[in-house]
Amino acid sequence: MKFNHHIIKYSAVLFVIISILSCQKSTETTTIEEHHQDEKGTVELTQAQVKASQIILGNFERKNLSEVVTANGYTKLPPQNQADVSVFMAGIIKSIAVIEGQYVKKGQNLATFQSIEYNNLRLQKAKLTEEIQQAKVTKEYLSIDFNRQKELSEENITAKKIFQKISADFEAIKSKIENLEHQIKILEQTISLSGKENSTSIAILAPISGYITAVNVKIGSSVAPNTSLFSIVDNSKMHVDLLVYEKDLFKIKVGQNVRFVLTNRGNQEIMGNIFSIGQAFQNETKSVAVHADINNHKAGLISGMYVSALIDIGKNDVNTLPIDAVVKAEGTTFIFIQDVEATKGKEEKESNEQKEGVHFKRIEVKTGTAQLGFIQVSPLQEIPSGAKIVLKGSYYLQSSIANAEGGDEH
Repeated sequence: MKFNHHIIKYSAVLFVIISILSCQKSTETTTIEEHHQDEKGTVELTQAQVKASQIILGNFERKNLSEVVTANGYTKLPPQNQADVSVFMAGIIKSIAVIEGQYVKKGQNLATFQSIEYNNLRLQKAKLTEEIQQAKVTKEYLSIDFNRQKELSEENITAKKIFQKISADFEAIKSKIENLEHQIKILEQTISLSGKENSTSIAILAPISGYITAVNVKIGSSVAPNTSLFSIVDNSKMHVDLLVYEKDLFKIKVGQNVRFVLTNRGNQEIMGNIFSIGQAFQNETKSVAVHADINNHKAGLISGMYVSALIDIGKNDVNTLPIDAVVKAEGTTFIFIQDVEATKGKEEKESNEQKEGVHFKRIEVKTGTAQLGFIQVSPLQEIPSGAKIVLKGSYYLQSSIANAEGGDEH
């Protein structure tokens, strides 16, 4: 009986201990559940996590997304800002002074070449110069004889037939001199286009300022007339050609604002204005080319880039955010803001030695029209004054919340 008494005593003590542990576990579970309920829709990251996830903060932007005409097109250069450099006579390339991608100024030397035709021009000019000198001497002699025969003819001392011959010769030499002077002038212009008269090499000069886009020759290359040797483009006058369809054409006016997005620049907007509207359909597409100047960000643009554009035909600005700022979860649309108050409260509790955390809060929103990477956003919850909105990184924050809630369920 004594043995059974001890068993009962120890069993009672063990029951008490198990009951205490069960109560403690129940309390801890309740506390955890209450904590997650309070923190639902929020996430805390360290400064290192914020930097690693490349979160970008900002605010709403006012944009016109509804009263617009959408159009696609390409960047384009006018013909005045493009040049193919060629020569007008055959020759051999002697030197090349530029490479592709290099900026050159108008009149800058691109290359030199030697040409037999060029040397023949110089020889021809020399012969014509000598011939004109001889003609001037003959003219001077005929001028004296002309005056003498004229006096004799007036006095009837000699026959008028001789005077008429002298007159004809005198007029012929004057015409010859004029013709030679005209030929020499043309040769001088031709030679001046090619180089210096006293040089055996011809300089190939840049006709416009711009960037070299093609070098089609090498040293020693044989070049033919009217063959493109170099190509130059001046991108400073870049504009955009947009194709607007017939149904929207009546809405387009010169001076309207245009916003472009290039496929290679993400959501970066480029602003412009319409300066001309085409008067004919393009290639039977029932669309008309609308030409727009580019007001900013011309650097880095090249001809032929594909663009998407919005042409503002009215004024109806709304609050917008980048499309990446909006996430969907549980059938609802959200954005994230930096929860400044939560961060401040945590800072007050933490010591200066502890690492500062950054709190983000999920806000329910309603979305509207989406254009060119931006979407209309209307918050359904109050956003605290001065709060920053997450423009990039919302998907990372939503994934963090989803992972945390998934872990709790297990």
